[in-house]
Amino acid sequence: MSDKPLRVVVAGLGNMGRSHALAYHTNPGFEIAALVNRSDVPLQDGLVGYGIRRSFEDALREEKPDVAAIATYSDSHADYAVRAFEAGCHVFVEKPLATTVADARRVVAAAKANGRKLVIGYILRHHPSWVRLIAEARKLGGPYVFRMNLNQQSSGHTWGTHKQLMQTTSPVVDCGVHYLDVMLQITDANPVEVRGMGVRLTDEVAPSMYNYGHLQVLFEDGSVGWYEAGWGPMISETAFFVKDVISPKGCVSIVMKEGIKSDDIDTHTKTSTIRLHSAATGPDGRFAKQDELLSMEGEPGHQELCDLEQAFLLKAIREDIDLTRHMDDAVKSLAVCLAADESVRSGAAVKL
Repeated sequence: MSDKPLRVVVAGLGNMGRSHALAYHTNPGFEIAALVNRSDVPLQDGLVGYGIRRSFEDALREEKPDVAAIATYSDSHADYAVRAFEAGCHVFVEKPLATTVADARRVVAAAKANGRKLVIGYILRHHPSWVRLIAEARKLGGPYVFRMNLNQQSSGHTWGTHKQLMQTTSPVVDCGVHYLDVMLQITDANPVEVRGMGVRLTDEVAPSMYNYGHLQVLFEDGSVGWYEAGWGPMISETAFFVKDVISPKGCVSIVMKEGIKSDDIDTHTKTSTIRLHSAATGPDGRFAKQDELLSMEGEPGHQELCDLEQAFLLKAIREDIDLTRHMDDAVKSLAVCLAADESVRSGAAVKL
C-alpha cells in the first residue's frame, strides 16, 4: 500500500476528539481533511488552522477522506460509522461502539461488507503497562476473580461533562466497556450472566438515569468479576481505583501512589506499580517467595496513548491486520455492560 498520508475527518471535538485530532496532526501517516463539531470549541495550537465544520455528512461527501474518526456522543456512533463505511472510509470510533448491541453488530457488519478496518477506542489495549498486566494474569491461568472500578469525584467542568454523557449513557456502560474488554482479553471465556445495581445520587441527572452503578459478571469457565463506576461531587475518593486479578496460583494488581485524584485523566491510565503475588508455599507452609513489584516509571501519558492508538490504526490499514477478535471483544464487552444496565432497571439477572 502507498505511504501517501491517509486523509482523515474527525467528528466530535470533546476531550478525546481533540486528543485524537492532535495525534493525527503529529503523525506523518495522516493528514487532517476536516474537523467537525456542532459548536466552536477551543483548539490546541497545532489544530487552530484547520477550522471547524458543522456537518459530518458534508465533510464525507466533499473531502472523500480515507479515514473517519468518530468521537461524538455515543448515541451517534453507529450511524456515523455506517455512513463512513458506506463512503469508503476506514473508521476509528471511541468507546462505547454503540448504545445497543444490535447497533454494534450493524457497525461490525458494515466494516466487513465494505472491506474496511474498524478500530474501537480501547486506549488500554495500547498501554504497555496494561499489556503487561494482562500477560501476567494469563500466565497464572484461570478461573479468575476480577475486581475492578474507576470512580470519579467530579466537579466543575468535569461534572458538566459527566452530566452530558449521562444524557445517553450510564457510567457503568461508558467506563465499564474498557474493563470488561480487559477481562475478556485475560479469560478468553464467554460471559454468560450479568447482574447490575445502580443508584441515582443527584437530582442533576434525569430520573431514568443513575450516576453510580455496579455490575457482576459470570463467565463460562467459572471466572467471576465485578466493576463499579460512579461520577459526581458526592463520590468517595476512597479505593476509587481498584484493578485486581486473582487466580488459584496468585494474583496481579495495580498499586497506585498516594494522593492521586480520581478526576485526573492521566490517573485513569497510569499504573505506577504492578504487584505480582504467588500463592506457592514451601514445606513450612509459608509463602515461597516475596511479592514482586514491577515499576512502571516512564509509562506514556494520555496524549501519548492517543498517539499510540492512531499509530495502531495506521498499521492495521497499511498491513491489513485481522481485527476480528478486536471487533468481537468490543461487541461482547458492550453486551455485558448493556445487560448490566438492563439488570439495574429490571432488578433481575440477565442471561447472555
